[in-house]
Amino acid sequence: MIDTTQDDLTASLIDAMLEARRSGRPVDARGYTGAAFSERDAYAVQAGIVAACGPVGGFKVANKPDAPRIMAPILAADVMTHPAELVVPAGEPIGIELEIGFRVDAPLPSRDAPDRRLRVAECISALPVIEVVRTRFNGEASPLLKLADNQINGGLVLGAPVKDWQDLPMGAVQASLRVGDTMLLDGAAQVPGGDAFENFLALEEMVGDHCGGLTVGQVVITGSLNGLPYVETEAAILGRIDGLGEVSLHLGRLG
Repeated sequence: MIDTTQDDLTASLIDAMLEARRSGRPVDARGYTGAAFSERDAYAVQAGIVAACGPVGGFKVANKPDAPRIMAPILAADVMTHPAELVVPAGEPIGIELEIGFRVDAPLPSRDAPDRRLRVAECISALPVIEVVRTRFNGEASPLLKLADNQINGGLVLGAPVKDWQDLPMGAVQASLRVGDTMLLDGAAQVPGGDAFENFLALEEMVGDHCGGLTVGQVVITGSLNGLPYVETEAAILGRIDGLGEVSLHLGRLG
C-alpha cells in the first residue's frame, strides 16, 4: 500500500495512468490496494488524464437506481466512426458493449428554460455505439480505481446519428450484437437504469464543468445492452439497434 498524503496519492496515480497510456504497460493495482481513495480522488485523476491527453469526445454515465451514479470522460482520440478498426495486443481481453448514445448538436437550453426536456431532446441526436472496454490496471482493481481509469473506457465507435429519435423506444429495445461467429445479443434488451434519455439528463445534471463540461459535438453513452463480454481474439463485430441502425468494429491483434 502507498504511504503518502492524499494529494500525493492522486498525483502518483495520475502519473502512473499516463505512463500506462504512453507505454502500454499496466499499473499494478496491488500498489493501491488499501489506499484511502475516494470518489472525489477518482474524478481528480480523470481530470488529470484529460488535462494531459484531451480533448474530450464524450462521456459515459451509469445511472442505476441500486448503485451510485457515476460518470467518466471519453477522450476524443479514442472516438472512431463506423465502420471502424482497432488493433490491440494479442491476448488482451477487450470488452465490447452495444449502447445507445446521444450526440450534442446544439447548445443545451438553460436550466430554467420552459419545456426544457423537450428542448433538450431537440438539441441532440441518438445513435448506436460500441464501447470498447480496456483497463490500464494489472490485477483486480477496485471500483474507485476503475472510475479513476475513466471507468475503463478504451474507445468508442459511433454509428450514424438519427435526429428524429423521440418516438423510438429508449428503454426496452430490440437489438443484436455479433462478435465473429458468436451472437451475443439477438432480441429484447434493456437500457440500464430504464431509459437512455433519462441517463443522458442524469449525466448533464451531474457533469458541471468536470473535464470541460458537456459541449456541442460530444457524445454521451448510456449503458450496455449486452452486459460486458470480453474478447481475446481478432474479430469482426457488428451491432444493431432497431430504429437507430448498425455500428461495426474490426478488432485486430498484434503479435
